[in-house]
Amino acid sequence: MKAGVGEMTVTGFEANRARVIGIAAELFARNGYHGTGIAELGTAAGLGRGALYHYIGSKEAVLYSISKEQVDSMNAYAEQLLDEDLAAEELLRRMARGLLRNIAEHRSEWAVFFREYTALTGEWRDHVITARERYEGYWRQALDNGVRAKVLRQTPRLLVKGILGMLNYTYLWYEPGGELTPDEVADMFLDALIEGIRA
Repeated sequence: MKAGVGEMTVTGFEANRARVIGIAAELFARNGYHGTGIAELGTAAGLGRGALYHYIGSKEAVLYSISKEQVDSMNAYAEQLLDEDLAAEELLRRMARGLLRNIAEHRSEWAVFFREYTALTGEWRDHVITARERYEGYWRQALDNGVRAKVLRQTPRLLVKGILGMLNYTYLWYEPGGELTPDEVADMFLDALIEGIRA
């Protein structure tokens, strides 16, 4: 079944918008959000100022999209796993693997998120912080599942930030195609973690 004209237009718009946001992520990761001008982004995307604003609305809107998209993706993935009623250790392992795969595939976006999201203002900043806190909550839920199943011991709530710090900052050093796959790095970290908190 062929798409209608309106549908093709939306698809084309979304594809071009995604391309521009991807270019912006690379520029922001390399030069910083404040160090990247609209003119530079337009040149890199091959678009004039008017066409550029047609796709992105504003520079801050691009930062918001970059900052929130991957966190939303990880929240959806965590929700899916939690619905599968997995054993606690398997749940934690799959959450870690999913996060490291995403970081490996979207290093520029994560670099922008970790370094630049504080440049967001108002509701945009609030939405990103809420999404991040929701993701932390899913990790806490996974740990609590293990405690209830008596396979993990009770740990301070702050541990979630330590776990995510260990996983998140692989964006600084992980090289796709290197000696270890994202899954292998995740398993190495999770083995050390679970051994330390197993009941």
